[in-house]
Amino acid sequence: MSETWIILGATSSMSRAFARAVSERGDAVLLAGRDMDDMKRTAADCDARGARWAEAIRFDARKPDTFPAIITRAGKEEGMINAAVFVGSMPEQEQIDADPGLINGTVQDSFTGPAEFLQILAPMMEERGGGTVVGVGSVAGDRGRIGNYVYGAAKAGFATYLSGLRNRLNRSGGHVVTVKPGFVDTAMTWGIEGMFLVASPEKVSTDILKAVRKKRNVLYTPFFWRYIMLIIRSIPEPIFKKLSV
Repeated sequence: MSETWIILGATSSMSRAFARAVSERGDAVLLAGRDMDDMKRTAADCDARGARWAEAIRFDARKPDTFPAIITRAGKEEGMINAAVFVGSMPEQEQIDADPGLINGTVQDSFTGPAEFLQILAPMMEERGGGTVVGVGSVAGDRGRIGNYVYGAAKAGFATYLSGLRNRLNRSGGHVVTVKPGFVDTAMTWGIEGMFLVASPEKVSTDILKAVRKKRNVLYTPFFWRYIMLIIRSIPEPIFKKLSV
């Protein structure tokens, strides 16, 4: 059965690796983001790797008027419509502390914008009786940390939204995979101090596709982050609030 992937935030390292992987399976790829030149280059690469077709289309999580055109284009294709959400922004917490106005943009990019898009897409998936949503959150959403608690709060909200969407789409044959990456080698993490056990975008992409195939509900990638975050979540609050983690 033919599949079409809408990839939101298609200019990140993780999204490009994912687009290449699904292209090699022969799926169609609709790359959605703000940098059209970058996405057109990725589309050409996807075509060369065997995508049924690959196109670039404008998407901005802060501009809902860019959403309908993506839904309309995907809707012209037969078969299952899938979505992979790689959108997000992570200003340094110190910047947000100095300018609280940055909170709104962070939340729009990392939670409310993608959630609004998926709300529009969900009825089409229900009508077709299937499809997969891959929602990329973060281990930062598992517990508020002094170093990035605004970003973490946005990703925690997105994870809760994805849980509810999973419950909804399951009733019509669809599925939602919540992905919680640890440290990944991307532009968002370059230069951040304290990075360790950094995974490649290709490794994360491989893990995501395995989780899609197995219909996993929640994926920590690399796998050991599940246990790291279990320990972090288990630290009592009186102790945790004194730690610089």
